[in-house]
Amino acid sequence: MTTKTNTTQETKIIKREFEGIVVSAKEQKTIHVRVESVKTHPKYQKQYSTSRKYSVHDEKNEAKEGDTVRFRECRPYSKTKRWYMTAVVKKAV
Repeated sequence: MTTKTNTTQETKIIKREFEGIVVSAKEQKTIHVRVESVKTHPKYQKQYSTSRKYSVHDEKNEAKEGDTVRFRECRPYSKTKRWYMTAVVKKAV
């Protein structure tokens, strides 16, 4: 979204935010999170589930495997890491 005026230019950046389950927490300050979503086929209207794994920056190493976490888009930390963890929503049992 961009709004322009005569003298100044304002830019609003929208950062994406997801919630998923931690599948790996073996690295230092990095967790791998699986996000599941339900999509609908455009022609047949059948719903199917898909999942994607994200590499997420965890500064305090507080997330463990099985936890549900919320994470947000940010600047690139490395080749694959462009997300940072904002909160642990639910701890694993």
